[in-house]
Amino acid sequence: MPAMSVSLSDKMRGFIKSRVESGDYHNESEYIRDLVRRDQERLNNEDALIAELDAAMASGMSNQTIPDIMREVKTRLKADGRL
Repeated sequence: MPAMSVSLSDKMRGFIKSRVESGDYHNESEYIRDLVRRDQERLNNEDALIAELDAAMASGMSNQTIPDIMREVKTRLKADGRL
């Protein structure tokens, strides 16, 4: 795996070292890789949310009332075991 050099403040280096010393990570590289993976996941989730919002906007206005929508959501949540 190619190496990458990154400049960090002493405060940041100390924080990373404390995360490794806590036992949550084996070394500094593992911690940094975890941060990058989490950021990638966050961006993917944001992209998915934006796509959902775009689809919702494109679908137009609903004729349902808010209580109708709440009942429908509650029914779906019960059906898939989340409520």
